[in-house]
Amino acid sequence: MKLASIDIGLKRIGIAINLTGDIVTPQNAILRKNRNQAAKDVNSFLNEWEIEKLIIGCPSASPDMQKRIEHFIKLLELKIPFEMQEENMSSIEAEELMKGNIKYKRDGRVDSLAAKIILERYLSK
Repeated sequence: MKLASIDIGLKRIGIAINLTGDIVTPQNAILRKNRNQAAKDVNSFLNEWEIEKLIIGCPSASPDMQKRIEHFIKLLELKIPFEMQEENMSSIEAEELMKGNIKYKRDGRVDSLAAKIILERYLSK
């Protein structure tokens, strides 16, 4: 089953995919201009890769962000199954993994690495 995960943020949406086996690959993040554009871009990505299930990172520690994520999911109008996955600390873990590399801009690499961590957590359940 082809899986994708997203780490929804206010400025970027990190994306990772798992097409076969246990290999999870981060993809280029989606830069958000507005909610509708971001939802359209996520849908296009899911269709392009023929994703069969979406894993969505959700922070249990932030009720405000949970509401924003629920609203964004409604904008996606998903035709595939999806599941929520606890994502607490995934961005911090991703930033730790990036340390020592060339200084990164806010281009979405950390966000997509966080999405990779979220999908790996899901697969390890």
